[in-house]
Amino acid sequence: MKIRPEEDLSGQDLSGLNLSFANLSKADLSEANLSHAKLFKANLRSADLSEADLSFADLRHADLSEANLRSADLSKANLSNADLSNADLTGAIGLDTGT
Repeated sequence: MKIRPEEDLSGQDLSGLNLSFANLSKADLSEANLSHAKLFKANLRSADLSEADLSFADLRHADLSEANLRSADLSKANLSNADLSNADLTGAIGLDTGT
């Protein structure tokens, strides 16, 4: 599957896909199923991931800066070294805040 920046993938089932190193900047991934997806070092800068299922996703070293993650499910997602600067995490599920 060839995915381009700014592509509309809203509501698509992308579960389990290997999207490591993919450039998904500004892509519409709202309500997409990305559970168990491999997004290692993926560029998701300014992507719309609102209400997306990112449970168990590998987001290590991913660029999620300025991404819309409102009400996204991040349960058990690996966010080690991910860049979440200026990301909207309002209502996101499963974030370990350390509190």
